[in-house]
Amino acid sequence: MKIVTVVGARPQFIKAAAGSRCIRKEHTEILVHTGQHFDDNMSAVFFREMGIPKPDYNLGISGGTHAQMTGAMMIGVEEILLKEKPDALLVYGDTNSTLAAGLAAVKVHVPVMHVEAGLRLGTLDNPEEVNRITTDHLAAVDFAPTQNALKNLEREGLAQRSCCVGNIMYDSFVEFRNRPWTDPHILDLDGNTVNVPKKYYYMTCHRQENTYSDEPLTQILLAMDSLDAKTIYPVHPRNRERAKRICEQKKLGNIILTQPLGYSDSVHLTTGAQKIVTDSGGLQCEAFYAGVQCVFILDYVVWPETMVGNRNQLAKPDKEDILEKLSAKQHIDPAYQPFGDGHTAEKICDVIREKF
Repeated sequence: MKIVTVVGARPQFIKAAAGSRCIRKEHTEILVHTGQHFDDNMSAVFFREMGIPKPDYNLGISGGTHAQMTGAMMIGVEEILLKEKPDALLVYGDTNSTLAAGLAAVKVHVPVMHVEAGLRLGTLDNPEEVNRITTDHLAAVDFAPTQNALKNLEREGLAQRSCCVGNIMYDSFVEFRNRPWTDPHILDLDGNTVNVPKKYYYMTCHRQENTYSDEPLTQILLAMDSLDAKTIYPVHPRNRERAKRICEQKKLGNIILTQPLGYSDSVHLTTGAQKIVTDSGGLQCEAFYAGVQCVFILDYVVWPETMVGNRNQLAKPDKEDILEKLSAKQHIDPAYQPFGDGHTAEKICDVIREKF
């Protein structure tokens, strides 16, 4: 088979690292990078360190409104599909790149395969929710990461095109967790090497809900600054100036602002952290894989599988609420493994072989 795979953002690069490696053992893969994440620390570093094949096409599309970005990506992907004439298109997750590629493919009668299908927040106020629902319904094959996700697809009448294969991000996490952390590359905002403390907390914060103004981000940073160890906070490029200014104005000396991290550094920081505070869907799962307690700063649950035994808790962008959740003890049941066995990419390839 010839398969066109479309990626565009950091979480998709992590998934493609495992997916492409398996797919290319049996099929011809054409890799398309939309350019949604274009900064070296958000894009190129993942291709280098994770051994992702160099993209065959890079559309260089980033910025603009959701409609502008999605429309430009649809045009670019359609041109590639008409030229390459693939047997199928594969997309990951729920970004604008995912939606654009899926829409372009189904319009020219190329079957769509959607990895990480079936996640539901229950609100169309979230743009990723719109992307994932639409992509699930236009796809020919939906690969659910958990049984809960599969049940969501079945409730929407998509049972016959859906199967549960596990979370492909777990494949990459297991591989990199088991590699020695021999060459950390953690830099502060001025480009100086950061020495990781023996005891630290790990935080990420990038969603619009938490960074649209000073107030929510300030509350989150005040909570982290009051903890008993420093917090390492890799800052998304669009939040850099705001985070730096707040830390300076509030004299927050317990927070280490860094440039965005590569995958290996993030995995090893996750496994070594005291606790994690994030608004990232991926990092909350990685915290769960590592057995590190997480507090998730958002109004709704993304991965219900993690919300057990205080292993992951929702919190408002409010200092007191965050500290209250961080003070709870977590309880881990080693037998509870809702994300599969770390061989999701192989299961996806088995289904492709069966379906096509």
